[in-house]
Amino acid sequence: MNTQVLVEASNLEISKDSEKLCKILTDSSSLDSFGIANVSLPLVVEVLKKLSNAGALALTFFRWVEKKEGYKHTNESYNALIEALGKIKQFNSIWDIVEEMKGKGLVTKETFGLIMRRYARCRKTKEAIETFKKMEKFGMKHELSDYNRLIDTLSKARHVQEAQQVFDEMKKKKRFMPDVKTYSILLEGWGEERNLEMVEDLCKRMKDEGLEPDVVTYGIVINAYCKSKKYDEALEIFRGAILAKNLKPSPHIYCSLIHGLGAEKRLNEAIDFFEQSKISGFVPELPTYNALVGAYCWSERFKDACMVLEEMKKSGVLPNSRTYEIIIHHLIKNRRTKDAYRVFQEMESKFGCEPSANTYEIIVRMFCSEESVDMALQVWNQMKAKGILPSMHMFSSLINGLSRDNKLDEACAYFQEMLDSGIRPPGPLFGDFTLSSV
Repeated sequence: MNTQVLVEASNLEISKDSEKLCKILTDSSSLDSFGIANVSLPLVVEVLKKLSNAGALALTFFRWVEKKEGYKHTNESYNALIEALGKIKQFNSIWDIVEEMKGKGLVTKETFGLIMRRYARCRKTKEAIETFKKMEKFGMKHELSDYNRLIDTLSKARHVQEAQQVFDEMKKKKRFMPDVKTYSILLEGWGEERNLEMVEDLCKRMKDEGLEPDVVTYGIVINAYCKSKKYDEALEIFRGAILAKNLKPSPHIYCSLIHGLGAEKRLNEAIDFFEQSKISGFVPELPTYNALVGAYCWSERFKDACMVLEEMKKSGVLPNSRTYEIIIHHLIKNRRTKDAYRVFQEMESKFGCEPSANTYEIIVRMFCSEESVDMALQVWNQMKAKGILPSMHMFSSLINGLSRDNKLDEACAYFQEMLDSGIRPPGPLFGDFTLSSV
């Protein structure tokens, strides 16, 4: 048996064991009843990742497994726990964990990066920046890549204004010298905010400092114009900055143009760029195919979208859950919920693609919106049987659906399950649910 087969068999076994453990945790059964002789690090990390939406359960599992004979946590398992706790905003617990890691010499820059990201995602930008500064107290010297990570973390969490302030302040104090990547990160952030004025200003500042944009930078700028629905300007940059300078367009550039033009229902142009991508020297990648699927869906040509799936298989590029989610989303948007559910059922039974937590959330939300709560519960139970844990948004959809259907006892039970999982309910859900329970 070759090495590849052995690795795949091992990964499959880890996946199955992790699903069993997650089901035991969610059913409140004893973890000690799980029949396994040796707990491995890959298994522990896999379970913690599956429990990333349920930080309290993740911590329970983490403390249980560290008592197993012959097992020791590493920075990888600690970081996975921090990610799970960060999702439920348990920052005091996170810093306790960091102190524990410090005593074992397991704190890395990756640890601080995770904490910064969790702070940024819950709008605690000041704390994210303070976390960055704390790195030096742990004996970690700030390098350009660390500044880039901080700016990227803030930008990706939709705090590009704060990222820009960090950039300007650090640059003024000569703490670091920005490179092309630094500017590209900020350009992407302002592009997400549809602020083309800042995009153009940064491009000018970049060139004034003698930094020449590369194909990645141009791809980000093209994507920024596409997001702002300035497709003709995006095409102008493609022709004037990419082709005129003999730069080879990246798959990301083709993907942005296909997605943007497709969303504008300029389908023929989107298809043309897909064909160009095929002869560009790059084999079409999954995101490019997904963009083409989306382009067909925007024009309500669902049969053509499904034909793309067949082409993908022939090309050796297997559709992922995101591919099917695009089709399902557009079918729901066009009020074709029966077709959406059929695609959901067939993605695994017919095409062998496992639905993700996000796929289940889309379908549960669809049935709740259609006031078909029984169907939503059926899908929910199917998901739980696979060891996939519901997110806060999925709990919210189901609880609201049950409340609207006047099934308050069941709604209360799921509300309690959400709390037991360590998921903090959003304010509107708590208020609405309390009122409906009175």
